[in-house]
Amino acid sequence: MEIVKLRDVEIGIGSPKIIVPIVGRSREEILARAQELTNIPLHVVEWRVDFYQDVNDLPSVLSTLRALREALGNIPILFTFRTRKEGGERELPPDRYTQLNLAAALSGDVDAVDVEIFSGDSVVRENIDGIHQAGRIVVGSNHDFQRTPSQADLIFRLRKMQDMGADIPKIAVMPRSAGDVLTLLSATEEMTRCYADRPIITMSMSSQGVVSRLCGEVFGSSMTFGAVGQVSAPGQIPVDQLRQVLEILHNSL
Repeated sequence: MEIVKLRDVEIGIGSPKIIVPIVGRSREEILARAQELTNIPLHVVEWRVDFYQDVNDLPSVLSTLRALREALGNIPILFTFRTRKEGGERELPPDRYTQLNLAAALSGDVDAVDVEIFSGDSVVRENIDGIHQAGRIVVGSNHDFQRTPSQADLIFRLRKMQDMGADIPKIAVMPRSAGDVLTLLSATEEMTRCYADRPIITMSMSSQGVVSRLCGEVFGSSMTFGAVGQVSAPGQIPVDQLRQVLEILHNSL
């Protein structure tokens, strides 16, 4: 499996790398949050720009992004606009979504950009091609807040992300039973064993799916999301507890 590097962080080897989101609405809140995170044992910071109150002002986004880059030092930044249909705070027309993602990639201040893989193939290709041309990594994503699809469907979605050129395919789904969590884990294992040639990220959301955020190294998920106060999705757990469990599992394997 290919290893993906974000600055000094190697994804696809060892225990899952920890991502912590920033979901501030103002520039001041975002930068204050960044200062807090510089002392936390994490690997990647995700800026959830869909929460940002000035997201429709591109110069403001890029200015805040530059300040965020300076505040975080060498910590990799994942730039994410999560659309409302996949659980985000707001919606953007496809052309504006693309413009935002490509501007972030071209700024040089982000290390990876999230692209929702079911935004329409032409939109997705434009985003992925542009982000790659800017020399940045693509996290291809899909979120289902209503249910857990079948194992075959989960694998289909992950393979589509891989086939379209996402460097790190990611899927998050909502469980309605313990069996749904097992479906997600089984799909992760099969994808990793049979099809994946790059790191993948999978998770089952809500408190019922917490186990999926902890055992990625066993089943094949290469990154996981932790919380430092604020959360961006249901089921995220505090980073200090998350790191402790990841280390216990890693040392036992």
